[in-house]
Amino acid sequence: MTTTSTGTQNKSGGARVHVQRFGTFLSGMIMPNIAAFIAWGLITAFFIPTGWTPNETVAKMVGPMIVYLLPLLIANTGGRMVYGIRGGVIATIATMGVIVGSEIPMFIGAMLVGPLSAYLLKKLDGLWAGKIKPGFEMLVDNFSAGILGGILALGAFFGIAPVVTGFSSVLESGVNWLVANNLLPLASILVEPGKVLFLNNAINHGVFTPIGVQQVSESGKSLLFLIEANPGPGLGILLAYSFFGLGLARASAPGAIIIHFLGGIHEIYFPYVLMKPILILAAIGGGMTGVATNVAFQTGLRAPASPGSIFAVLIQTASDSYFGVILSVILSATVSFLIAAVILRSSRKRDIANGLDGDLTGAVAKTEAMKGKSSSVLGGLAGAGATAAGTSRPVKNIVFACDAGMGSSAMGASVLRNKIKKAGLDGITVVNQAIANLDGTADLVITHQDLAARAQAKSPDSIFVSVDNFMNSPKYDEVVTLLQSRATEEATR
Repeated sequence: MTTTSTGTQNKSGGARVHVQRFGTFLSGMIMPNIAAFIAWGLITAFFIPTGWTPNETVAKMVGPMIVYLLPLLIANTGGRMVYGIRGGVIATIATMGVIVGSEIPMFIGAMLVGPLSAYLLKKLDGLWAGKIKPGFEMLVDNFSAGILGGILALGAFFGIAPVVTGFSSVLESGVNWLVANNLLPLASILVEPGKVLFLNNAINHGVFTPIGVQQVSESGKSLLFLIEANPGPGLGILLAYSFFGLGLARASAPGAIIIHFLGGIHEIYFPYVLMKPILILAAIGGGMTGVATNVAFQTGLRAPASPGSIFAVLIQTASDSYFGVILSVILSATVSFLIAAVILRSSRKRDIANGLDGDLTGAVAKTEAMKGKSSSVLGGLAGAGATAAGTSRPVKNIVFACDAGMGSSAMGASVLRNKIKKAGLDGITVVNQAIANLDGTADLVITHQDLAARAQAKSPDSIFVSVDNFMNSPKYDEVVTLLQSRATEEATR
């Protein structure tokens, strides 16, 4: 029985890692181009006929940007992720096929054709790698990419564009069916649990953004941009912890509210749910309330709100939707707060009796102890990375890695950077990156425990530290202590 259970858990964890990796890849194509989405959204908000300052001449940019600019940027980014500059070029060429072959914005087509084209070129180059006579490399590279790009563009035009168009129509019909039958709030039953498992990028950028952008091109707004990005559910949970939580969880919740609600870093509240999983009911309740409110008032945004800050939400809100959008945030926060408050208050005495003081890191340590794992950074790093001579591996390059390489990892990097500075340690760099961009050069990688498996696969030779909360982890102090001890060792050699 135990073996079966363990095997099931391993399969479940492996499936989640694969979905997370897929979400990271989608995020890697979308997130670097969010500025372009924002620019398009602002131009749309100001200059279309129903915008804040209508201008027929300037509004001519809106169509070409959504049809050509945004899909080509996504395709180029996806191609570069697979095969560098050459991958980006052929991805752009091939994606023109799906753009011209369809009458809808080809975001899904770009995310499919772009990386696929780069992968095929990479394999093609591998066929004659090292076999070309000196002086002919550029000729072969350019003609092979050009010929393959033309073939792929034609294939995308005649083959992939109709398929993606049909797939988009099915997805849109499904969403429209949910809207028509007042069932769209049920999407929160899947979205909110997916978020706290770090699947938010796969959900948001893989499904809602492509369909939402298409809806904007047709009606000027889409409520799909708010299903995942609404900061209300997370705000309500953090407020409940601020009033009814215990220990470190209660003390850190007000600061987390600022980061979550104003900064748009939703990952900050995920650990608060994971330490008491039943709180997912509060997130679902709040999410469903927010979606229902937007459905009732027929409100929406003009472009994705990324990060999910209240400021980003308001900037992208359609001119006729401010009341409904603001109300959806307020009501979703209220509902999630009330549900979370009931849960936290009802379990308060039991948590105190069981010695659960609301310490986020303590919860992780207890979990690791039950699994037979050590939660000590010093214990884990002391014997890690030893050289053949038996000396400790220097730690000069520290990387914080998260799904998109922004937001939560940037906040964690800032915290550790300040601690290292106060400790008087020099020559140590602390940066933040997306997991997909890890290249194995980092001496130490710090990531969230739910993302550790993917990060280790990208940088297997690095030393790893996994935390449950990028903003509040005592492991940072242990890392600083380790760095100080190694600096002392080097100074005395």
